[in-house]
Amino acid sequence: MIGSPLAFLVLAQDSGIASRPWDLILGATAITKIILIVLAAFSLLSWVLIFWKWKDFRQVGEDGNEFVAGIDGADGLGGIYQALTRLKASPYTRVFRRGVNFFTELRPTALRDEPGSAPGLTPAQLEVLQLVLEKELSEERDELAHGLHWLAIIGSVSPLLGLMGTVLGVMNSFIGITAQGTANIAAVAPGIAEALITTVAGLGVAIPAVIAYNHYAGKLALFTGELEGFAAEFIGTLAREGRI
Repeated sequence: MIGSPLAFLVLAQDSGIASRPWDLILGATAITKIILIVLAAFSLLSWVLIFWKWKDFRQVGEDGNEFVAGIDGADGLGGIYQALTRLKASPYTRVFRRGVNFFTELRPTALRDEPGSAPGLTPAQLEVLQLVLEKELSEERDELAHGLHWLAIIGSVSPLLGLMGTVLGVMNSFIGITAQGTANIAAVAPGIAEALITTVAGLGVAIPAVIAYNHYAGKLALFTGELEGFAAEFIGTLAREGRI
């Protein structure tokens, strides 16, 4: 019966062993408390990042829908440019505007000329235009990805901190056995319970961070694919109008 939960609870109350998680935290060693404080800070930071990126990706989704609706039915390069002037700034409009502005620098009268009436871009100019679009796309992707690496760091480091607390708790258990000269539950339980507290805390911090990181990484890949598709559509529009 000594190994039953009821027997352990009675023994804990009689011997002064903490029987509640909060008591375990208050009675933990200084190193364990430091680990728990660091994990609490990581948890706060991860949730701030989660809500921050949720807001960013929701805004990007709304901007994408507005951009598609704004340029839907636009007639050629001139129509796209006029549509862009009516849309608010977003990653989608910035990529398109950068492409249109660079193209008009190469062909200053392009927006006024009839399609096919002026010489198209040379292969070298077309390659530079693609590089400009890729650079703008990369900057927008990096801006949206800002902060995600901290979710990855928290998700990978938190379980290790919890494991450190586990090791320290097991060490305390062996110290308790040595000090009391016995391996009964009163000597072993405090250190094991302390170890489990840090393990649970580490996993509790890591799991939401890892889930959020993978979720937002997928959304970032989708966003990048959409921008690449729009950039390719811009090049395709130039090709259809005989401008390249």
